[in-house]
Amino acid sequence: MPRVKRGVTSHQKHKKVFQLSEGHRGTRRNVFRPAHESVMRSMAYMYRDRRNRKRDMRRLWITRINAAARMHGISYSQLMHALHVAQIDVDRKILAEMAVNDLGAFSTLVKTALDAAKA
Repeated sequence: MPRVKRGVTSHQKHKKVFQLSEGHRGTRRNVFRPAHESVMRSMAYMYRDRRNRKRDMRRLWITRINAAARMHGISYSQLMHALHVAQIDVDRKILAEMAVNDLGAFSTLVKTALDAAKA
């Protein structure tokens, strides 16, 4: 059985890891074993944080809606309940956008929801 020379394959594999480890500091960038460990860890963080970003954005939207709702003398939970009772289906992303950029429309929405909740 002929001997297999693996230099080209190893070089390609290492090159792929070194390209992914660009921007890392010290030996994590240019020595294969620490670079590979660093790349695997960074990819795990990337995977986790793509999911956490959604969580963080929802928290931000809720904070913005709460701040705008309290300017109208109502809490976030009361506003969301009033919107639900009034059957106004606007998601939190759009509500937060309205609270920041279109306060007039947001206040109209709050008044409509409160009127429907009282009736």
